[in-house]
Amino acid sequence: MLTGHQTWIFHNKPRIIETGTVGGPFEAQGNIPYAFDILHEDMWINQDSFEKAHQVLMEQACQVAIKKSSIEKEQVDFFISGDLINQITPTTFAARTMGLPYLGLFNACATSTESLALSAAIINGNGANYILSGTSSHNASAERQFRYPTEYGGQKPPTAQWTVTGAGCALVAKEGNGPIITSATIGKVVDLGMTDPFNMGGAMVPAAVDTIETHLKERNIDHSYYDLIITGDLARIGREVSLDLLHKRGINIPEEKYVDCGLTIYKEDQPVFAGGSGPACSAIVAYGHFVKMIREGKINRILVVATGALHSPLSVNQGDSIPGIAHAVSIESGSDVL
Repeated sequence: MLTGHQTWIFHNKPRIIETGTVGGPFEAQGNIPYAFDILHEDMWINQDSFEKAHQVLMEQACQVAIKKSSIEKEQVDFFISGDLINQITPTTFAARTMGLPYLGLFNACATSTESLALSAAIINGNGANYILSGTSSHNASAERQFRYPTEYGGQKPPTAQWTVTGAGCALVAKEGNGPIITSATIGKVVDLGMTDPFNMGGAMVPAAVDTIETHLKERNIDHSYYDLIITGDLARIGREVSLDLLHKRGINIPEEKYVDCGLTIYKEDQPVFAGGSGPACSAIVAYGHFVKMIREGKINRILVVATGALHSPLSVNQGDSIPGIAHAVSIESGSDVL
């Protein structure tokens, strides 16, 4: 059911029955290594290119989610996913391996909640029984496309972020046990004219604030309804600015209840500049860390707001600004929601 102009309410209670998370060696040294089902010792993953390694990350996340569940791969109706690389080839080639009906997406680092929202909407409307929803990223493949190859050793400012190497996948189902996806707010593209590709957190702030404000308004709830509001990868700079803007709009979220995946995944002493980023950042932290907390009864309601910077190397080189997008998905425990 649509409420307002941007928010779906899922009365049929689609749920996350299993998840799969995969990471690289830098993530293994991070703040939440327990959030991963598989951790690799090197970024090549026995492949001859970083892009092929990227593909393997997505394949493994899907395979783990299915293996942990009680269903067979053939029961999955759709695979909905995407990534950062040109023509989303790592995901597309992973879909080739999986052999499942496939919908490829691109919303940059907001792809995790875009795919989860669409999966929940399809299942809520009785369009499927099981959907694999996820996304992935690879630090070295992203650096090669958007900046300079890692071997170049280019210097970065403190506002830059570190692309997560990994993949996160949720198996969304019509029936079963697991946290319930209760609603989703589809964000608008918001652009305040920022042009610095080394400050993506700042570029994504307006979209995050707009989506959070819209979600609370259209659901007619206060921010206190949620135990946590979790942004995707605004990181240190973006989180502080967005929190200030929300306060100015009368949305006074306590700092301890406003967390960011880009600040959760790595340790303070890891050299990640302002924090983590990449599509896998929000997918891994949401599925491997916060959904796990819901399953363990530590929290009951979360709003995951993944954020994306919708630029390309070409648009940056032509002097265009960086549009932002954010989609919000609420995930709750229990059978008494709604």
